Parts: sequence; C-alpha cells; structure tokens
Amino acid sequence: MSKNAKINGLLLLLVAALAVLPLALGLGEGKEEPFTGADAQAEAAITELKPDYEPWFSPLYEPPSGEIESALFALQAALGAGVLAYYFGVRTGRRQGAAAAAGATAPEA
Repeated sequence: MSKNAKINGLLLLLVAALAVLPLALGLGEGKEEPFTGADAQAEAAITELKPDYEPWFSPLYEPPSGEIESALFALQAALGAGVLAYYFGVRTGRRQGAAAAAGATAPEA
C-alpha cells in the first residue's frame, strides 16, 4: 500500500470517528435539540444575557419548516461545490491543454 493510500485511509477513519463519537458517547442526551446550529446557540445565549434584546432586522424569507431550511442549505452547499468543481476542472483542463499544445508544436530534432 502506498504512503498516500495509508494517509487517505487514516483521514477517512478520523472523519468517521468525528461523526460517530459524539453519538456513541451520548453528548446530546438530555437536550430537546441535541445538535443545534451555531445560530440557534447564539440566539439562546443572547436571550439569556439580555432578554429584552430585539434584532435589527428580520429575515427576507422564513422557511415554513426545519426540513425545508435544511434542504435549502444543502442545495446552497451543492451549488457552491459545483461552482468550485467547475472552476478547478476548467483550470486543470486549460493547463493540460496548454501543455499538450506546447508538446505538439515542439520542433523535432
């Protein structure tokens, strides 16, 4: 097995451990929503520190349920990943095309 394969396997195990360990150790037990996002935690902290706080503005669109909110977030992440993949693919293709064109025009001795 090559060095890169060993490193990739180790990283894969590490990612799996990070996903499974919080659930296996019961870190979210006893809470109504065990793994809330940072926005919800910040809102709870602000409400606890200053109960009369009023936000400066309201959201432009409030999804009707948490499932739709999660789906929109996943769609946003997928679109962002697609844009990045397209950019890196075009960049790599241009580099390979330039290298192939330079090799094809090289004079033979």
